[in-house]
Amino acid sequence: MHRFRKFYIDNRDKLFGYLLRRSGNRHLAADLVQETFTRYLERYRNHEQSPALLYTIGRNLFYDEMRQNNRLVPGEEIGQVTVADQEEAYIAKEESSKIFAAMERLGEDERDILALVVSSGLSYQEIADIRQCSVANIKVKVHRARQKLKKLLQENTHG
Repeated sequence: MHRFRKFYIDNRDKLFGYLLRRSGNRHLAADLVQETFTRYLERYRNHEQSPALLYTIGRNLFYDEMRQNNRLVPGEEIGQVTVADQEEAYIAKEESSKIFAAMERLGEDERDILALVVSSGLSYQEIADIRQCSVANIKVKVHRARQKLKKLLQENTHG
């Protein structure tokens, strides 16, 4: 159990970040993290620990949640900003809101790939394994998604 505890500690925040970026809802992301680790422990306790498998479970739970509710509505709370200066906190929240709004305008595949790359700490190879495609394909998709996100953010700034 000590081995699993270390695995949990090493991966919980990254998994939470991924699921938060996918859902835009802190409470849902926390629930999904808990369910992901529960399922992982129940089914793969005696297997070699695999962050890629953990993210596959979390990703599948996220998609199950989307299907059950037809679509997810981002929660009010985008992130926990702990900045003493209220003005900086407001600016940070506004920037987060702009990024989440731009992410919502990306395609489902683009949102997923960016959330995995930014939040998971997984290698491109591990992400390719999760997505069941080549590393080269992942790199191309990440590049294109980043370019599209950058363009969307510039449109919001200038438009």
